[in-house]
Amino acid sequence: MQYEVELKFSLTSSERSADALKTQLTELGAQYHSTVRQRDLYFAHPARDFAQTDEALRIRCVDQDNCVTYKGPVIDRQTKTRHEIEIPFASGSDQSQQFGEMLEQLGFRRVRTVEKTRDTYRLDWQGRWLELALDQIAELGEFIEIESLADDNDRDEARDCTLSLAQELQLKDQERRSYLCMLIEQDES
Repeated sequence: MQYEVELKFSLTSSERSADALKTQLTELGAQYHSTVRQRDLYFAHPARDFAQTDEALRIRCVDQDNCVTYKGPVIDRQTKTRHEIEIPFASGSDQSQQFGEMLEQLGFRRVRTVEKTRDTYRLDWQGRWLELALDQIAELGEFIEIESLADDNDRDEARDCTLSLAQELQLKDQERRSYLCMLIEQDES
């Protein structure tokens, strides 16, 4: 089973600049990969409340590339570790729109769209490759995510590695809510 092991920290609330963090990442040997604009369309299940079960279903669009992702409930108290299934599908905005329409015809309900600009880096940390994402969400500010993919055999190692890097970067006040959850809470206030 494939797991995503993730830590997320707000840079806006910590008054830490993304540029200073990028410099620190480069000094640690992180390799810049790309800057992308992501558009995530989230859906609610017709028969169960994903907010209660801590699950998510989304369509992610990056340029013309599309994928559908299911995220299971968080299974770790220190990180946002969860089962993840991600399946790419046909490219193009028409295809992502049609996939969304199909989900709606099956009873799923569109919840919200999350748009962000993401700078991605890769870092070999303690013998494990980590993906680092510096995200900017207009309504929320700047964040860093530290992420590793793992299976049942190395989930604890991935968790320890992500926590170790967060400590090295002196990141504090982990944000355990998803961007979707933060935006919905903001919409309701």
